[in-house]
Amino acid sequence: MTSGNLLLTFNAGSSTVKIGVFEVREDKACRVGKGQIDFRLQPLAFHLTAGRATFDRSLQTDAVEHLHEVVEETFGILGEHFDMSAINAIGHRVVHGGDMFTGPVRLDEARIRDIEDLTVLAPLHQPQALRLIRAVKHLRPALAQTASFDTAFHATQNDLVRRFALPRTLHDQRIKRYGFHGLSYAFIAAELRRRAPQAAAGRVIVAHLGSGASLCALDKGESRDCSMGFSTLDGIPMATRCGNLDPGVLLHLLGPEGRTPKDVEDMLYHKSGLLGVSGISADTRDLLKSSKLEAREAIDLFCLRIAGEVARMAATLGGLDSLVFTAGIGEHQPEIRTDICDRLRWLGLEIDEDANAANAPIVSTSSSSITAFVIPTDEEQIIADEALSIFAGERSRS
Repeated sequence: MTSGNLLLTFNAGSSTVKIGVFEVREDKACRVGKGQIDFRLQPLAFHLTAGRATFDRSLQTDAVEHLHEVVEETFGILGEHFDMSAINAIGHRVVHGGDMFTGPVRLDEARIRDIEDLTVLAPLHQPQALRLIRAVKHLRPALAQTASFDTAFHATQNDLVRRFALPRTLHDQRIKRYGFHGLSYAFIAAELRRRAPQAAAGRVIVAHLGSGASLCALDKGESRDCSMGFSTLDGIPMATRCGNLDPGVLLHLLGPEGRTPKDVEDMLYHKSGLLGVSGISADTRDLLKSSKLEAREAIDLFCLRIAGEVARMAATLGGLDSLVFTAGIGEHQPEIRTDICDRLRWLGLEIDEDANAANAPIVSTSSSSITAFVIPTDEEQIIADEALSIFAGERSRS
């Protein structure tokens, strides 16, 4: 059982919650465990890794309107492997911070209400984070909680990039591009500075390719553009989300087709993307194994749109020096990387097939004009680091 000062992180998605367990050593957060609750399964499934050991448990409680019992049972299971009395704080990933939150914050009731007010901008993800925050507050009211925002990293984008070509009054009413996956991009920017400082100082595009997927353009480590804009539906196709879509399609579906907003929302978030195009699966691993034409078409469309987004962002940056692949697909699927890079040969990108097949840290050739990296991301580490930065700042002011 690990003892000492512990910090937990909750990374809430729409259907899962990833949990990080960190031990604080000399003001640094060192991971000692990780877990995941899958809300898609009945009973709820909790997978835990503690050191080298892994455990799978079914939760006895159900996910009702609040998550008090789920969090309480989760704490009980964690207590079998970690000293839960040593937990000093919990850091949360919150998808949307709007223009209000451009960095991490310690949570109090006023800030929780502010986050709640932003739910209208992220109706799929924001409520899950709020349920976890309130569950912890109910069970451990004295426990410090912090929030790290996916949108905050993109606050460095200029107003021109964030603006839609809509009436100006709508921009002033928060209808603008925000960008997401910011915690992942913050980790990659820092990791690239550590691994390849010269590359990090240049023009970099990061492809966060997972179930949710997006790209971010970095200049000297700061966000200049993101494929996701107002919502997490935007940009490239994803597992079940559509990506960029002509708004005329929505007018047609809601008008002549007579569909309800709820029906259209469900289709765009849960029945589109790789699943919608293939009619087979939302998982690229399944599609790559399939011999069906529809599966190949879904993969080809995915890669085509990613390559196109890289080209668009190169225009934002005024060129491109490095491309980084990260997240589940980006880190582990050479076939996807090959397809994307082949479409970018005109930019001078050449892939090293042996290095790519081995998921090596650099998968481009030595003669390539663009260096292609594969770097694993770690959103929970950023959440933990940002939580510690808040407490360090409070100590320095006291």
